[in-house]
Amino acid sequence: MRTLLTLAALAALAACSKPKEAETEPVAPVQVAEVQRASIQRIVTADGILYPVDQAAVMPKLSAPVKAFAVNRGDHVAKNQLLATLENRDLVAAVAEAKQLYEQALAGQRNTTGAQLPEDATKARQDVESSKEAADAAKRVYDSRKQLFEEGALARRLVDEADVAYVQARSQYDIATQHLEALERVGRPETTKSAQAQTDAAKARYDAALAQLSYSEIRSPIAGVIADRPLYAGEMAAAGSPLLTVVNVSRVIARANVPVPEAALLKVGNSGTIEQTEAGITFSGKVTVVSPAVDPNSTTVEVWVEAENPGEKLKPGATVRVSIVAETIPDAIVIPPSALLPNDEGGVQVMVVGPDSAAHETEIEVGAREADKVQIVKGLNVGQKVITGGGVGLEDGAKVRIAAASPADKEDK
Repeated sequence: MRTLLTLAALAALAACSKPKEAETEPVAPVQVAEVQRASIQRIVTADGILYPVDQAAVMPKLSAPVKAFAVNRGDHVAKNQLLATLENRDLVAAVAEAKQLYEQALAGQRNTTGAQLPEDATKARQDVESSKEAADAAKRVYDSRKQLFEEGALARRLVDEADVAYVQARSQYDIATQHLEALERVGRPETTKSAQAQTDAAKARYDAALAQLSYSEIRSPIAGVIADRPLYAGEMAAAGSPLLTVVNVSRVIARANVPVPEAALLKVGNSGTIEQTEAGITFSGKVTVVSPAVDPNSTTVEVWVEAENPGEKLKPGATVRVSIVAETIPDAIVIPPSALLPNDEGGVQVMVVGPDSAAHETEIEVGAREADKVQIVKGLNVGQKVITGGGVGLEDGAKVRIAAASPADKEDK
């Protein structure tokens, strides 16, 4: 019995005196990606509001009750299509009266230029001819009597009477000649102008009446969709107040407010997209406006992106996400976004797997970003391996083992 106790004590002492085995350090499995060179785009994103490419608030030029509407809200209309008709019986009557006055003026002009003026000219020429013949006859009588008086065969009184008759006939000839010249030089052109002016004035009144009548027919100034129609038939349409609103949504414009540093990279013609995430709609477009001024309230720059709107799926007034390609960097150092980790200073870092199979914290400077890659401006070189999975919580210098990517990760890549 004493021998057994002695052996047990020796065995316990031997066990206590055996050195502790060193504890093995755990190795974390991680997924990695190699730092590469690739083309990457610098994309500026911002929230925007959709507007139609064209819009018109159709306002009547006169106040009158609405006789009838030809369209309803939501109808597609063409340019110059009839939208509504206002009460216009008084205007129709005014047009008829102006037309009659115009036709009367035309008839007067034709009578003046086709009958009256030719008759006056013919009569004036006849007066000139007859007065000339009378003057010539009086001249012959005077000359005959003067000769007879000189021969002593006629009394002086008869010569004087012939002389007076010749002077009177000559005066009548001069008056007739002057009348014909005045008629041809002044009277005929001025009479023609007066008749033409009366006709033109009547035509202008007729055209004005037609214009007033046309104002009672409300037509669309643009092609588009009826967005608003606040009145009903029979209600009073007021001049200068919108009767209908037409919007052209075949194209839409997203107006976004972009910070000044990012707006400095943009120019008209840059390609971009308009995305309505709730509806899962994305359309490609181009920058059409980069405001030259900064909004003092928001200290941002307004940028317009215009895009086709097939099927009119994008609705004006909706909030969208605008993404604009500011530039393309052809030979950038890139890594997957999943490799980025925040650091304690508020910056960005990555975990690089070194030749010693350990993870090393590395601070980096990030540039352009895309959905599947990020540009590294500073901190990494091509060929290095960065941890893309399993790096969260790893300490600097921790041992790692590169594991194969899971099927889900492969599908994401």
